[in-house]
Amino acid sequence: MKSSENKNTAAQEIWIKGFYLILFGIIGYISIFLIFALAIFQFFSQLITGKPNQHLLVFGQSLSTYLHQITQYLTFNSQEKVFPFNNWPGADSSRSLPKK
Repeated sequence: MKSSENKNTAAQEIWIKGFYLILFGIIGYISIFLIFALAIFQFFSQLITGKPNQHLLVFGQSLSTYLHQITQYLTFNSQEKVFPFNNWPGADSSRSLPKK
């Protein structure tokens, strides 16, 4: 009896993982669109002001980290769920942003 309970639990976990794969796949496509929009806005910002927008650099860095986390989850390289089930990734302070 325990064997069938274990199989049911395993099957249920696989279906839940499948739901998350679809959910994070959709969120990943939206993130790619946001990165493209951010790149266009950053291009025009630098064209007008002569320098990139620092706030957008930080957001772009955290958004690209988020997309990497989604990709790691979708490819089964990580079992840790990403935002909104975990914290939003902050900008990695070890990476240097262009100076103002």
